[in-house]
Order: sequence, then structure tokens, then C-alpha cells
Amino acid sequence: MPAPGGGPDAPHRPVLLQETLRYLAPERGGLFVEATLGLGGHAAAVLEASVETRVLGLDRDSEALRLAEKRLAGYGSRFRAVHANHRDIARVMREAGEHEASGMLADLGVSSLQFDTAERGFSFRNDAPLDMRMDAESDEETAAELLARLPEEEIARIIFEYGEERHSRRIARWIVERRERGEAIQTTGELAGLVARAVGHKRADRIHPATRTFQALRIAVNCELDYLGGFIETAIDLLQTQGRFVVISFHSLEDRIVKRSFRRLAGQCGCDPRAPVCACGARRAVEILTRRPVTPTSAEMDENPRARSAKLRASQKL
Repeated sequence: MPAPGGGPDAPHRPVLLQETLRYLAPERGGLFVEATLGLGGHAAAVLEASVETRVLGLDRDSEALRLAEKRLAGYGSRFRAVHANHRDIARVMREAGEHEASGMLADLGVSSLQFDTAERGFSFRNDAPLDMRMDAESDEETAAELLARLPEEEIARIIFEYGEERHSRRIARWIVERRERGEAIQTTGELAGLVARAVGHKRADRIHPATRTFQALRIAVNCELDYLGGFIETAIDLLQTQGRFVVISFHSLEDRIVKRSFRRLAGQCGCDPRAPVCACGARRAVEILTRRPVTPTSAEMDENPRARSAKLRASQKL
């Protein structure tokens, strides 16, 4: 069987692995749904926890899905993979003949495979087409196409809201001015260079000035935040009583949605106290298991720097 942590031939390191297993408790057996399968690191550990566990893995990235299927083939019928967006989890479970799950895991964000494959366009370390689609084989709009279509105000809004970039208006203006000259942004290098010139880049800067803009465009291209709250609610409804739900997020916007969704599903009303009735949909469906988000240890961050921004939250269905 594959090593749960990945082994020397593993294509990536699953983030917060031991913490995930502690809260997910796969040794209980039953069906565990990986809503964002990635390369299968967490799934392998879940399958290793008990011969009674089964994993249904979803991912919108066809390439990652193929690699995960190859990696986990040794588990036979205990593992199934489906090419799907996690927002379609109810349909996927229904079509698989599954009615409820013992646990669910959503490891949000971009995988190492996507970051490290230059032609996917997620990183500015190499000059490549500005794509950023998590499903590169889909006909969805690329980041370059988005920048070629949207008006300046909308580009600025995306960069400000999703990237929390205070220079968003200037960056958007420079992007549109270049587009109007007949030189629309086509590659990661062109965008990174434009942002660096617009914002200014000092060697002492902790992060590259284009980091927030790239994050914002990736979120917009893949609609990463649009369905997250609804997905969390659906996932909880598909758990059996005492089932566990673990979510790993990588930036504050995702974590904020997860935190607020868990609180609402724990019965904590978020409405104005002066409102006559609750309108936020609060209901007592879960117990929150993590009072504060669980973060990587210093040892894990030293070994895997990409884990440094990870935050884990967990809940249990009542």
C-alpha cells in the first residue's frame, strides 16, 4: 500500500496531516469524502487508518485526478475518484449511491502540482500563459481572457476584494491602459512585471508585489468563494450523526467564510440583535471542535513552507 504521508516518490506533502487525522477520526471506519482530492495525500492516510474506511474523492483538476487514481489504485474498491467541483458534492454522492458520510475533508486552495506546473499559469516564477483555471481542460475563461474583457472598475474590485491589495486601482488602470494600446496581458511574466512597476518592488519586501493580484485573479477565475458557504452547509447535511467535517483554508477570505458558516451552523445568530427575527439561517446542526483555527507547527513550516498560511477548522454533526 502507498505510504500515508507520501513516501519518497510522493508528488506532494499533505498539509496538517496529523491534525487532519485527529479531527477527522477515520479509524471509526465508513465513508470519507475528500471534496478536493488533489494528489491524494490525505486520502492515503485516511485509507491507512482502518480497513473499514472508504474514500470518495472529488476534484475539478483532471490531471490531479489521474495522478491520485494512480497513486491510490492499490486500495481497490475502497477508493473512488470523480471529476467534479466540490460544490456538486450532493449530486456526486447521490450518483455514487451514497446517502451519508462518516467524515468530509475540504483542503481548499491551489495544489503544489498546479503551482509547480508553469504552463498552468498560477505562479510568476516562470513566464507562461496566464491561465489559472483549476480545470485546465475545461472551456472556462482564463485569467488573460478575464483581464481582456472586464472594465477597469471591475478589475480593481476583484484585486481589492480578493487580493486585499491597496494599490488595486492603479494596477487595474495600468492593465487597461496596456490593453487599449493593443498589448493585452497574455503571460504571467507580463502581469508580474506590470504589477511590480505599478506598486514598486524593494528587495526588502517580504512577498513579491504581484502575489496579492495573482491570488485575486485565481479566486475570480475559479469562483473559489462564490459557493463556499453553500458547500459547507450541504456537506454538513450529508454527514451522519457524529460525522466529522474538516476544512483547511489558505487565506483570510476563505477562513472567514468557514468560521462564519460553522458558527451559524452551531446556532450562533449573526443578525443585528435589534432584528425581530433571525434571518441569517442559524441552526443548531454542529458542534465546533476547534475553538481557534489549528495552524502548522514550526517544524512543518520549516519542512514545507507552503503550509505556513494553512488554517484548519473542524466540526461534528449533532
